[in-house]
Amino acid sequence: MVMKEVPVGQQKPVEPYVFELTGGRLCLDFANTVSNHAGPNPREHLHSYADLVSWARQAHILTDQEAQCLLGEAVRHPQNAQAVLAYAIDLREAIYRSFSRIATGQPPLSGDLDLLNAALSAVLPYLRVRFAEGRFTWEWVDNQPALERILWPVVRDAAELLTSEDLSRVRECADPACGWLFIDRSKNHSRRWCDMRTCGNQAKARRHYEKIRKQKLLRCS
Repeated sequence: MVMKEVPVGQQKPVEPYVFELTGGRLCLDFANTVSNHAGPNPREHLHSYADLVSWARQAHILTDQEAQCLLGEAVRHPQNAQAVLAYAIDLREAIYRSFSRIATGQPPLSGDLDLLNAALSAVLPYLRVRFAEGRFTWEWVDNQPALERILWPVVRDAAELLTSEDLSRVRECADPACGWLFIDRSKNHSRRWCDMRTCGNQAKARRHYEKIRKQKLLRCS
């Protein structure tokens, strides 16, 4: 069978990956940009700077206009964009390890905390207090399309989570291969799964299968 080549202008655009934003905090959603993070075969979802922009857009860090501006900047400065992506992944892994350890009652590694503090020092000059409509809010000062601006809210949120009451609610998915992090806001603090639609249902299906298998074995014995 001969496959016809589709002209470039008629090719269907590739749909961007849809990130799961179930962590309950921005920094945890960023840490969860790897599937099966704790398993032997993790799946990376940040393969390019464009993927990083797509995550930020879905997480409502960027507007469409801001996203297009950064994508244009990345095209003009591809090496800088690649460097920011590499830094973003290093930062993500430090955030993941830190909150994964906290979820099991361990303190973060000193090297990971040093990386986060260095990142915090770098972003603080871009943060200021703004008064509008009768109240004070935080605002980012951004006079130029800095490629790393995507990471500023992530760093701030990680620092705020480390110093907030929510820290005691940080959990890691009970699926040993998943490893996704989330804030447990259940009334009795008993949430075990990152999402019942995925890991929760899979665990339920495994328990059901195991129950049926044992019943069959008993009937055959």
